[in-house]
Amino acid sequence: MLTPVADSFLIPDNHIGRATVSSIAVANEVQAMGGRSIACVNSRDRNLLGFRRDLLTAAAYGVDQFLFVHGDKPSAGDRTSELTVRTMIEEARAATDQPSFAGVDPFRLGVTAGHRRRMASWKQSADFIFVQVAYSVDAFLRWREANPTDKPVYAGVMVLASPAMATRLRASIPDIDIPDEIVDRVASSSTAGVDAACEQILALRDTEAFAGVHLVAVSRFREVAARLELAM
Repeated sequence: MLTPVADSFLIPDNHIGRATVSSIAVANEVQAMGGRSIACVNSRDRNLLGFRRDLLTAAAYGVDQFLFVHGDKPSAGDRTSELTVRTMIEEARAATDQPSFAGVDPFRLGVTAGHRRRMASWKQSADFIFVQVAYSVDAFLRWREANPTDKPVYAGVMVLASPAMATRLRASIPDIDIPDEIVDRVASSSTAGVDAACEQILALRDTEAFAGVHLVAVSRFREVAARLELAM
């Protein structure tokens, strides 16, 4: 559904702290279907040996793009502490110089950044940056002004599906500021969340300050795809 309006698909990795099928395996399936994929990999669940296994698996499958993240609090077991996003970048950069990766091009590596905080300087070593979801174009532009970079930056846009979703997001992720005006629109119309997200995407495009957006369509991917295909 989203292929006509999307360049790549981000594959989550045990997101919200629950076990899922390997993001690298799913990324391989997406590529087999003709899509371009970015495999998310978190430092929470991995030691060095496990991470090197993942890099070898990715190389074998032809998965060459990663988004490295810290990872949410796990719902089962404990967080490992051997790796950080920074050390995963260093390890992935060094991996393709090793004999076991002969013929494999360097991986493209991405990181995340909070739109309310200054980005750590070491994140400039990444190849692209995903900025945390926000519901304000001005908030993203302020982040760009405060964090100059020549790396491709993708703004996080999430469809607000219901007022209840707004309540959950506000409680679980305080950094996400959801304007009451958008919540009121969603409460009065079942399509308002899709409309607001698409309006934001087009407004971000018009700023020419971003390489694109990281779209979280929730359950409304069909509606978002149809609306964006007409607009673009």
